[in-house]
Amino acid sequence: MPEIIATIGIAEWFRAGLLVSIGFIVAKLASRFFRSVTEKKLSTHHRLLGSMLIFYILFLIFFLSGLKQLGFSMSVLLGAAGVLSVAVGFASQTSASNLISGLFLIAEKPFEIGDVLKLDEYTGEVISIDLISIKLRTFDNVMIRVPNETLIKTTFTNLSRFPIRRVDLVIGIAYNEDIEQARQLLLKMASDHQRALEHPEPFCIVTQFNASSVDLQLSVWVLRTELKDAKSELLIASKNALDEAGIEIPYPHTSLYIGKHTQPLPIVMVNDNVQSDVITQEPDK
Repeated sequence: MPEIIATIGIAEWFRAGLLVSIGFIVAKLASRFFRSVTEKKLSTHHRLLGSMLIFYILFLIFFLSGLKQLGFSMSVLLGAAGVLSVAVGFASQTSASNLISGLFLIAEKPFEIGDVLKLDEYTGEVISIDLISIKLRTFDNVMIRVPNETLIKTTFTNLSRFPIRRVDLVIGIAYNEDIEQARQLLLKMASDHQRALEHPEPFCIVTQFNASSVDLQLSVWVLRTELKDAKSELLIASKNALDEAGIEIPYPHTSLYIGKHTQPLPIVMVNDNVQSDVITQEPDK
């Protein structure tokens, strides 16, 4: 090999460098052309991966042609590349696993660039999809790198897969309030809201009898892009509607009764001289 390098003239180096430079420019132009042609035909995910593949293949062809101009034998280079690939394969099993997982993700296409994913404790927008990993940008502007193998093995949620989302609000009313009146009031408020969709229509159900309230669930379908604003506006509108109707949204409290629903347990102070408060029950009259 040193003898070959020593016999290489300036012309051969010039031709090799020119081939590599032309190859880089051609590969760049071809990848950009691929992205522009497939802009409306393929997703951002597939356009990005396709352009990367085209760039590396074309550049590799010109790079090998440049080495041939310098007098290197292709059979020797291919043999060395084979040995090197086996060694690298043993040394980078994790990267190979991520690469294979990336191919499965490309075929399955569970998300695209711009989608919002929820993975364990992280939630963020997909800003990059590579063969080894993806990158998320959280809503507080932090980048999270997730290996493709992790995405294959764990469960994640695509929050922006579908164009509409359902807003679920849990609203508690006092036990002495009319449940049906509260339901109809909340349904009317939701139906009149500007962000609520007519189909599917809103619904309101009783979910449970809580310690201090009867809990109602108001569910409204909205556009995915309006989810955050819709949830806040619906909560405010629900409270205003219940306040105007005189329907109580109770604070958490505990009531004690002595057998009659309407009479609370009476208490009296037994001894004013005792520093600690002693509370006892009045005898039944």
